[in-house]
Amino acid sequence: MAEYRNRTTGEVKTQGQWRAANPNMSLPRTWKAATLDALNLDPVLRSPAASTGAYQSSVRDGVEQDSNGNWVEKYVARDMFADTTEDGVTTTKAEHEAAYQATLDAAEAERNRTKRDGLLAETDYFALTDVTMDAPMTTYRQALRDITAHSNWPNLEDADWPTKP
Repeated sequence: MAEYRNRTTGEVKTQGQWRAANPNMSLPRTWKAATLDALNLDPVLRSPAASTGAYQSSVRDGVEQDSNGNWVEKYVARDMFADTTEDGVTTTKAEHEAAYQATLDAAEAERNRTKRDGLLAETDYFALTDVTMDAPMTTYRQALRDITAHSNWPNLEDADWPTKP
């Protein structure tokens, strides 16, 4: 959605909001330089989100002028968590981060268990009583059952999974 900044007041609004603010002015569908000059506006250009670290998010923080003199969206990296106090109990930022990471890890562990169970199901026919399972298949199935003990669990990479014989 296109936004425009008033050169005098610095106010930023969408094209629709500027149209509503100027109800007695007939405005073209596409705004060119002459229309922007008549309304005393500059376009606000899109810009990339701010670089973020762990437990941060990129948040829009108004507009700013870039090195070319264009007005662009301004983004800043903000922490997702902060210390909080509820009913006299203080929870630290680190505790919030640990709880959030625990929920992410639990969801990843559930996805990995589902994948593991599917891989085991694909080879269940080798475990039937009338089929003799060879040693590589036995090792593979055991490695799948032991995957939860892997050092990277639950954040496994493709290379961490056993290879099907």
